[in-house]
Amino acid sequence: MTTQGRELEGAVVELEYQPTTADFAEALNARAKISRSGRMQRKLLILMPALAVLMGITIASGRHGPGAPVWVGLVFVMLAVILTPWLQARQLYRFAVRQGTCRTVVRETGIEVATDHSTMTVRWPMVPRYRETPQLFVLFSGDKQATGITMLPKRAVRGQEELDRLRSVLDRNVRRL
Repeated sequence: MTTQGRELEGAVVELEYQPTTADFAEALNARAKISRSGRMQRKLLILMPALAVLMGITIASGRHGPGAPVWVGLVFVMLAVILTPWLQARQLYRFAVRQGTCRTVVRETGIEVATDHSTMTVRWPMVPRYRETPQLFVLFSGDKQATGITMLPKRAVRGQEELDRLRSVLDRNVRRL
């Protein structure tokens, strides 16, 4: 895995990296915190154990409780809610690894991403907000579900000075969440 960051003529910061499953998992987790569907998923995660406790109390009190199909369904839904972000991260990683190394240039006008097989330019209006996580800067599209995400791994930036410069460019051009 190559990770480096260097200033280019006319560019603010350049990042070169190979995305990891952990990158995608962290980006999806950040997205879940700001999207409507992600917040609903978190509420379900809290509701399911509470429902299981309530069903357990009902059975322990001698009242007729739900049958095995309800328990199996509850466990299945809980596992689906818990595992979905990880499974999505694995799928995204499999796609990204086929693209090859990411070379990203962050400028005052936007972000340019090039891989071994594709190029993309993202202007700031397309990603009007971002969240900083322990390992990433995650940029989100402006829709309620934050459908589009762009991630910038901190490990791809050389040194604290360039990390601060990247943070400064983001703060000038997009809203921090």
